[in-house]
Amino acid sequence: MSAFPRSIREAAAVLRRRETSALELAELAIARARADEHNAWLHIAEDHARAQARAVDEWFAGRGPGGGSPPTLAGIPWACKDIIGTKGVVTTAGSRILEGYVPPYSATVVERLDATGAVMIGKTNLDEFAMGSSNENSAFGAVKNPWRADRVPGGSSGGSAVAVAAGEALFALGTDTGGSIRQPAALCGVVGMKPTYGRVPRWGVVAFASSLDQVGPFTNTVEDAAIVCETIFGKDERDATMVDLPGDQLRRELDKGVKGLRLGVPKEYFAVKGMEPGVEKAVRDALGVLEREGATLVEVSLSLTDHGLAVYYIIQPAEASANLARYDGVRYGLRVDGPDLVETYRRTRGKGFGPEVKRRMILGTYALSAGYYDAYYVKAQKVRTLIKAEYDRVFETVDALVTPTSPTVAFALGAKVNDPLAMYLNDVFTLPVNIAGLPGISVPCGLSEGLPVGLQVIANSYQESSMFRVAAAYERATPHHLARPETVAA
Repeated sequence: MSAFPRSIREAAAVLRRRETSALELAELAIARARADEHNAWLHIAEDHARAQARAVDEWFAGRGPGGGSPPTLAGIPWACKDIIGTKGVVTTAGSRILEGYVPPYSATVVERLDATGAVMIGKTNLDEFAMGSSNENSAFGAVKNPWRADRVPGGSSGGSAVAVAAGEALFALGTDTGGSIRQPAALCGVVGMKPTYGRVPRWGVVAFASSLDQVGPFTNTVEDAAIVCETIFGKDERDATMVDLPGDQLRRELDKGVKGLRLGVPKEYFAVKGMEPGVEKAVRDALGVLEREGATLVEVSLSLTDHGLAVYYIIQPAEASANLARYDGVRYGLRVDGPDLVETYRRTRGKGFGPEVKRRMILGTYALSAGYYDAYYVKAQKVRTLIKAEYDRVFETVDALVTPTSPTVAFALGAKVNDPLAMYLNDVFTLPVNIAGLPGISVPCGLSEGLPVGLQVIANSYQESSMFRVAAAYERATPHHLARPETVAA
């Protein structure tokens, strides 16, 4: 097999017709990953992938576990963000403090994909502990955008986005705390989806901000995203935040189109300072497509949009500072000894954590301190409740929201590393979705300056099927999801 498939559906059909084997497809993906020039991969698990692929070929030959035909994802090569635990395969969270760490168990989402026969090619690069919007904060080097090597891929799941955009995996998992799937998907020209909080288990995922984190897929098509979600959705007794809603019906509305739907367009999203004209044009053109397809566009107001950044950058660092307190060099990870326990902690964390992680831990500890807890953290949680209530009111009148994913296209590497506030502003359209716990998806909607632009579709809680319906209707009406970087081989 020489040409890499363009979708899960295409690859699954080829495997079922026995035109190629799972091992041949895995070898092709491994070769493409090894040839990657974007620093997308931290570890290519060649032996692991080959063993999984051979087991799938046995399954296709009728010698699989429990009989029956293999699922859709059997033999499909995928990439795993290196913040998701993988038994027997290095998991670093992009940090020196976990360099070389090999988990004794896999995350629930990995277990579920393993059970379908999906073939994990390796672990992808990310901003350290998922803290970043550009994938320049990794302890193992910045990731480059496959559309232009001097541009960022977006973060924090930049490696996963690049692996899919560059044709090195047919899907990838990322985590989304404030836009870390949707934003790199937009900047790399692929589909990226964040589920409703509580629909995908977080057990086995390195915690960043526990009330905001969600696992989701990067894919080439909306249908592929739904296929992956059907596998990873569902209750997990080991995660107390889960809801008991299976994902087996996520594709039921994919072909319905948008005729008769009311789609909300938040006016505040087009008044944000720093929105590039080319991005606004691409998104407004996309709105026109949806209108021509039969949707009714309704201007709505999300008046608390301006407060989202402040709320997020109080709650998120506060939760991060609590979660990262476990990295002390005692049980696992890097250890730098000192004359006493306190000095051992200081030296271990001083050497093990990068600058952005330290910045957020300091901010979070400050917000949780006795003198400022009520003034910052408690107030932020109250405003968070108001933001969720505002979304609830809007969804009483519309079926979904359509917005830009990012106010800019991919910016130059190094352009914002010394200006954290400018970097944080790139999440202005995505982080309110995490604050409210809603599902959101980014789909390609054109190019500006030769770089991809993303359209974000947001649905009410647990209404992923409606979200996929809108995104799929737009995808069918346009060719933008077919565009690929010139540097990517067929």
